[in-house]
Amino acid sequence: MKNVIANILFIVLFIILVIAIFEMPTSPSTNAPAYNDVVDYYVEEGADETNASNLIAGILADYRGFDTLGENIVLFTSVVAVGSVLRSTKYDKEVKDNE
Repeated sequence: MKNVIANILFIVLFIILVIAIFEMPTSPSTNAPAYNDVVDYYVEEGADETNASNLIAGILADYRGFDTLGENIVLFTSVVAVGSVLRSTKYDKEVKDNE
């Protein structure tokens, strides 16, 4: 029964996601958040303001530095969590030796 409920919930959420994707605006003439003046500013002024040879690296390091730092903290935390779950302890080794 739990599998049926989980599958129905998954299908409903998937349908909502697909509908939301098709409802998103796709042209720059609309007032979509993805299409604003920031993109044009980054492309036109980014190389001069950051003095970076790579525009993408300049944007990530200078304009979006705190965002990139936050993403790195999340990745580091997830690696530490996975490592702590998968590591074997002294107790685990003793239990295996006694079996």
